[in-house]
Amino acid sequence: MKQFAIVRRGNGFSVYLFGKKVFSWHKKPNSPRYQELQAGKHDPDFSLADKMELVALQFETFTGYKLNLDNPRTFNEKLQWLKFFYHNPLMTLCADKHLVKEYVANSIGEEHVIPTIGVWDRPEQIDFAALPDAFVLKVNWGSGQNIIVRDKSRADIPAIQKKLAKWISPKSNLYFYSFEPGYRDITPKIICEPYIGFPAERLTCYKIFTFAAKPHLAQVVFDDKTRGATINYYDLSWNTLDIRQNFPNNDRVVPRPACFDQMLELAEKLARPFPHFVRVDMFEVDGKVLFSEITFFSDNGMAPFTPAHWDKQLGELIVLEGQEER
Repeated sequence: MKQFAIVRRGNGFSVYLFGKKVFSWHKKPNSPRYQELQAGKHDPDFSLADKMELVALQFETFTGYKLNLDNPRTFNEKLQWLKFFYHNPLMTLCADKHLVKEYVANSIGEEHVIPTIGVWDRPEQIDFAALPDAFVLKVNWGSGQNIIVRDKSRADIPAIQKKLAKWISPKSNLYFYSFEPGYRDITPKIICEPYIGFPAERLTCYKIFTFAAKPHLAQVVFDDKTRGATINYYDLSWNTLDIRQNFPNNDRVVPRPACFDQMLELAEKLARPFPHFVRVDMFEVDGKVLFSEITFFSDNGMAPFTPAHWDKQLGELIVLEGQEER
């Protein structure tokens, strides 16, 4: 692992020391028009044009270039186009972190599904005394809204309940961040799962990029959900690709996982109903592949690529309706 690394993004940069982020600066959209749009985004009369304008302002700030929805060419542009002009009802089920488990069990087998300990509508319904010593709480309509409890005896239950109450409030639906359509119609739930991080505490997450329902590459997150997370990209033969996004690359030579071919096969099965792009995330625990989530808009379609040509190169793999005639 490199002792020192700077990861630049279109809207700023982060500094890492021994794999841990020690400083970051990110430009944020703050124009009067952006603030006006932000203030109105929960209004039922917020128009499609308003949504597209808000997303365009976010997009330019985060990626460093203007969004072209009339003739999208890059990976990130095409994901924005799909937000507004493509919706498969199955996306809502797959974006729901509770209901997706049934789809996964039916598609690839229940053995790949992390069990559910409990499901609740409100945090005060949770009987913490009945939960195991280690567990994970999450809401089903968000991203990154996870509470990992490794030792229940040390957990701040009131603080957990307060956080969960905020996460399930109507305006916290991830849809309102940048209008990913799958989240819009999800009924909010709190779910509890067993904590699968023991004994290593350092999980690796394998995120398979599929285009036209075919795996093409893997984004691999080492030390997932920790301050020391690193990311490498690999092709289907496990050759390291010269791509960087969000986090430093990992400079270790990592052997090809024994279960990698199985992950590719499972990802293809889960992606079959979707003709454009799907990212299928999985863990490997004790030699067993476990499903994590399905994502239709990787990094919200706003994380720049280094080198930048990968944005266009991956964009060429997404064929949009009618684009052949453009």
